[in-house]
Amino acid sequence: MSKTNNPLHDLYPFLHGQKKDAASEKKALLESIRQKSGDSIDVKQRFFSNNAEQLIAAAQAITDTYKNNGRLFTMGNGGSSCDAAHLAVEFQHPVTAGRPALPAVNLCIDTAMISAVSNDVGVKHVFVRQLGAHARDNDLLVGFSTSGNSENLLAAFSKAKDIGMTTIGFAGSDGGDMKSRGLVDHCLVVDSDSIHRVQETHVACYHILWDLVHTLLADQRGLLGKQQEEIL
Repeated sequence: MSKTNNPLHDLYPFLHGQKKDAASEKKALLESIRQKSGDSIDVKQRFFSNNAEQLIAAAQAITDTYKNNGRLFTMGNGGSSCDAAHLAVEFQHPVTAGRPALPAVNLCIDTAMISAVSNDVGVKHVFVRQLGAHARDNDLLVGFSTSGNSENLLAAFSKAKDIGMTTIGFAGSDGGDMKSRGLVDHCLVVDSDSIHRVQETHVACYHILWDLVHTLLADQRGLLGKQQEEIL
């Protein structure tokens, strides 16, 4: 049995000059799972309760982009670059039958471009240069930053505004500079200081966002499919 009611003491007994006890360690690990999973659920429920209207507005913005034959661009750093890739592939390769593939470009994928720009002029410009080369005013840019302060994302959002693109930002905590500087049209902020809880909520958010967009595009499926055939 545990000699203490402190789970951290049971997980790290060596910090207190003691050896691990298997039963106490398992109990502490189970409690850790309970707390983290519960917190994850609480954060998601709070986010969707407070941001449902904003999520619909963001979905409508993406819908309007596709109706106007625009493209979706995504970006992020580190784990958030994985979210950028995930969102892009959701639209390019829909897993639900009857939903069309839609153009989405992940700006994190070109390692030659990213390393060249980072080496020559700095990381701040890696997404700016790509937008300057490829984006148009009827396109939309989505960026993921758990802090809301990623310099290269902020620079890209500023560039997108100059181009005339619509912008959506995913952030955490208080939204950081992404929200306070008003650089995005739609800012979806997860009110948590935990990077893990923020990213978990981002995943749930863009899965729902993807579904909302296809629901809003339901009466355009034939037209969108024809547009994609013409592009191919």
